[in-house]
Amino acid sequence: MSYLENIRTFVRVYELGSMSAAGRDLRVSPAVTSSRISQLEDHLGVRLFQRTTRNLAPTEQGRAFYSGACEVLESLEKAEAQVTDISENPRGSLFVAAPLGVGRRLIAPQVPDFLEKYPEVTLRLRLTDRTVDLTTEGLDLAFFLGLPEDSTLRIRKIADCQRVLCAAPGYVAARGNPADGAALVADGHDCLNLRFPGATEFQWTLRTAEGPKRFRVSGRYECDDGDVLTDWALNGQGVVMKPLFEVAEHLAAGRLVPVALNTPPVPVQMACLFTHRRGQDPKTRLFMEFVIDRIQHIVTDSAHAALVPGPARAI
Repeated sequence: MSYLENIRTFVRVYELGSMSAAGRDLRVSPAVTSSRISQLEDHLGVRLFQRTTRNLAPTEQGRAFYSGACEVLESLEKAEAQVTDISENPRGSLFVAAPLGVGRRLIAPQVPDFLEKYPEVTLRLRLTDRTVDLTTEGLDLAFFLGLPEDSTLRIRKIADCQRVLCAAPGYVAARGNPADGAALVADGHDCLNLRFPGATEFQWTLRTAEGPKRFRVSGRYECDDGDVLTDWALNGQGVVMKPLFEVAEHLAAGRLVPVALNTPPVPVQMACLFTHRRGQDPKTRLFMEFVIDRIQHIVTDSAHAALVPGPARAI
């Protein structure tokens, strides 16, 4: 088992490019990480990494060993998954990522019921609105809104989520309710935007009589946390574009009101990503099925509860 742990540690150091980062991911100290790599190198009789005080890079032998190490771990995971599947008693760790809004409102509430049903599973949930990398971050599943950037991953579509442009009644009273996206831009409305490092200018894709059209919006408020944007909208700072399930409660209570109803946002796809080998793991499949069934009902119910009117014209 220690040899396998050394191999797992090597793979994470190789993928993350850092002893300390691999240690954090594996929940062991940097000293343990370094010791495991040294033990593996002693066993193989080669140097797997060139180390300096500022840099760590795989050697030629390290690059060659990485491919075989991954195959060994994948074969072991597949064998364990087959045994687990037969016993119908999934166990082990499950590492899941989701956007903040999706994670807080849709994924996290389902976790206790899932873990109660499968008591030998441990779940780690990472919530972030940034794009994640399943391979380098060791994720089993990643829920997301939009389109995936990596076409090599497997995707399981969950639902098309209706979105809404909305603002606080106080903001609308002070600035007016723009009829459409063109008015939103022409009247210089304050738009609250989700931005990450390296993001380009903001463009909201809205439905028009001519079909989907991008509107370049602007505003002084930017954040990489979607819930902060919702809070700013509730405080009257501007117009926000949100998935309907995230703001349905505020719309129903009148704390937010829809704006630019003639050009509603294009729906956004909600889906989950996983690698082929992760999809073979029964606990991964079980969690997907368990959560997806519940999410689909919540998304559908929120659209009815909010009672947001559709576009004024047939699109």
